[in-house]
Amino acid sequence: MEYYNYIKSLHLIFVVTWFAGLFYEPRLFIYHIEASKKSSPAKEILENQLKIMSRRLWYIITWPSAILATIFAVWLLVLIPGLLYQSWMLIKIVFIFLLYAYHLKTHQMFLELQRDEIRYSSNFMRIWNEGATLFLFAIVFLAIVKSAIHWVFMLLGTFGLIVLLMVAIKLYKRLRDKSSANDN
Repeated sequence: MEYYNYIKSLHLIFVVTWFAGLFYEPRLFIYHIEASKKSSPAKEILENQLKIMSRRLWYIITWPSAILATIFAVWLLVLIPGLLYQSWMLIKIVFIFLLYAYHLKTHQMFLELQRDEIRYSSNFMRIWNEGATLFLFAIVFLAIVKSAIHWVFMLLGTFGLIVLLMVAIKLYKRLRDKSSANDN
């Protein structure tokens, strides 16, 4: 057990880098979608550069970090299997599965954009980009506060965060629309 803290540290490092990728990848999607509306040659130059950046982020940082974070998490559970009998850990594992669903859907969007298939608006991607934030809040609070927080309060807090993020996105959209109207 002397190496438990080393494994936990590696787990946390790869969780951080995984989330860094999940935060930045949809941002690159937004830029790609907006670049697709530009005229040549800016459109092609930006799209090609954004595809390269997106590929590197996704395959060199995000996917490896997700896999390594999971490997170290499983290793921790093997070392202390009693964690699997605690309700907070079971709820956290549910959120991890949901996080992987989010990750896989983001991967699908990544592949579409690599083929220049644009199915979503940049505004949708701004909302999608906040999904990782919600997972981060839920997972971190579960891991730190554990059983001290009742799941009802956590759900209410999560919904409150969703409302706050939606209001912020709407305000940002209004500011962008107003700014672009003033530029014309």
